[in-house]
Formats: sequence, C-alpha cells, structure tokens
Amino acid sequence: MTKKQNGKIINEKGSFRVGIAGYGAVGRLRRRVIDEHPQLEVVSICDANLQETKARTDGVSYFSDYKSLLAAGSIDILFVCLPNYLAAEVVQAGLRLPAHVFCEKPPGRNLADIYAVMEVEKKANGKKLMYGFNHRFHDSVIHCLEIIKKQTLGQVISMRGVYGKSNLQSSAKTAQSWSNWRTKRKLAGGGILLDQGIHMIDLIRLIGGDVDTINSIVTNDHWKEDVEDNAYVLLKTTKGVVAMIHSSATQWRHTFHLTINLTMGTITLDGILSSSGSYSPEIIDLLSLDDDGNHVTSRKEFKEDYSWKREVDEFVRCINNNESVSDGSSLEALRTMKIISKIYDADPVWPHKLNEND
Repeated sequence: MTKKQNGKIINEKGSFRVGIAGYGAVGRLRRRVIDEHPQLEVVSICDANLQETKARTDGVSYFSDYKSLLAAGSIDILFVCLPNYLAAEVVQAGLRLPAHVFCEKPPGRNLADIYAVMEVEKKANGKKLMYGFNHRFHDSVIHCLEIIKKQTLGQVISMRGVYGKSNLQSSAKTAQSWSNWRTKRKLAGGGILLDQGIHMIDLIRLIGGDVDTINSIVTNDHWKEDVEDNAYVLLKTTKGVVAMIHSSATQWRHTFHLTINLTMGTITLDGILSSSGSYSPEIIDLLSLDDDGNHVTSRKEFKEDYSWKREVDEFVRCINNNESVSDGSSLEALRTMKIISKIYDADPVWPHKLNEND
C-alpha cells in the first residue's frame, strides 16, 4: 500500500533523506533532479562557499564543510559533487555513516583513491555506491547499444573518438573558488583525460570490451600546466576492437564525437546534451549498405536530456530492490581508472615530466 505525503511517495520501502556534498554547477543540477524524484528529499547541503545555518527556511540545513553535514546525521543517501582531491575521502566517510553514496566521476585522483574506497565499501553493510558515468544514460548512447546488441549492423571493428573543450578549468561561476585545483596534479590527479576523457574511455570499454593494449602520447605543450591538455590514445580490446581517442583541452569548439565502424555499417554519435548546451545537439547517424551496395542513412536528433534523471532513478532502483549497481559500480570505475593510469604510463616521456614536478 502506498500513499503520498507532501508530494513524496511513502511506502514499505520508505523515502530517502539526501545530503549533497558540493553545491557547484553539478551539485545544483543533481538537486533539481532529486527534488523531482518522489522518494527523495534533500535535507542538507554543504559547500565551502555556503554560510552554515541551522535555520531551515526551505527545509534544508546548510553547512560549509562535509564533516559538519555528516555529523548532523539524518541522511540515508549522500551525493558527492566535490573536487577530485576530496571525492574518495568523502565517499569513504559517507559509507562509514553508513549511507548509500552516489559520487560524480572521476572516482578520485588515482588508483590508490579508488582502492581505498573499495576497502571501506566491503564493510559498508550492503550500502550502495554508484559513480556518475553519466554518458551511459544518454539517449544516443542507449540507442547505439541497442543496435549493437541486436547486431543489425554486424560486429564492432573499430572506434574513433574526440572529446574536447578549450580550457582546463571550469567556467561555471559557482565553481570559481575551486577553479585552480584542476591544473594541479596533486589535487586533480590528471587533466583533460581524467576530467573529460574518462567518459570516452568508459564508452570504449562498454562497447568494445576490456582493453589489453595501450599506446599514447600525452602532452601539456599548450597550457603548460601540471596536468595534460591533450592525450592521443590508441587502444585494442580483448575482442580485437581497435579504438583511437583524442581527449583535448585545445579543442576550440566544444566537441563530442564517436564513430563506431561495424562489419555492415557505421554508427556515429555527434554531440551530447549537457547543462551548458555547448556540446549540443545530440545526434545519432546510422549508415548501412543495401543489397546493391548503395548507402542507406538515417539520423535521429534528441532534444531533451533525460540522462541525469535516468541515472538517479537507476540508483534508487538498486537501493529499493537491494540489487548490485552495474552501471557505475566501483569495479567499473576501477577498470576505467586502470586504463587511464596505463595511458599515462604508456607515453615514454609523460611519467618523467610528472616526476620532475613532484
């Protein structure tokens, strides 16, 4: 039996009290989605730019740091939307609360961060942990995966991806006080590859399988910061799929583009809907050959971005049904982070460049 109370669904599984750690552009976007979910209620928020208050004029408590938020208790789910150098630390604290935890990508600065999280996760009494590999939940990617699964265009042969923007730092006004951390390796862990290219690596794994061969050129020649501004990557998966990826902070027009060549056609993902709108539109193009060898093409454009809602819905579903997280699990995050780590190591010069800056 179910009933509604203040617009929230109250049933045998109950509703969930949510805390949000980090209230920049992504944290605010997450809140909008959470506010629309019938089982979720935001009760506390923390951010270094917020004044701490015990007043609950909007039903929400505000704190200036995550420790105060967690000390206040009364949350069932923690959303972590913080810089890389805090992410793993706060996820561990949330799991120890214990609470279910959703964390934005990347899972941390390096492999050590994600390993530390997984050790705490083992002792978290079944609490769920999910990472925000948001691109998996976009319409174009979902449609692409359906076509590949049906094998209407045959088997995947190769992929070429470009994901880029024109700088290393966030342009969001709400993130100005954090802007410089992205260019410092000890705080960020990496540059454009870890920040943005991680989505492309995740999709390559999702489509082509686990990677066993990696070659790369990693540079910081343009912005000359402590982290990379370009990564040129050549991968081969255990299934024999070859993928070429360019992750760039010198892409002067924001670009998301992934071409997937199959034995009987091509799938092209061009653009991705985002909160900034700078990577729009989101389009999927299909090309195949008819019996006479002529090209047959079709195109579909997606107007609305439902990815953030789908992602939160999936997380809540896993909690309600006590199911293991699949899309965005810590194991999936670890596998993707291992590839990124090997990309850095595969460039014969880049590791030495990093050591010089230690």
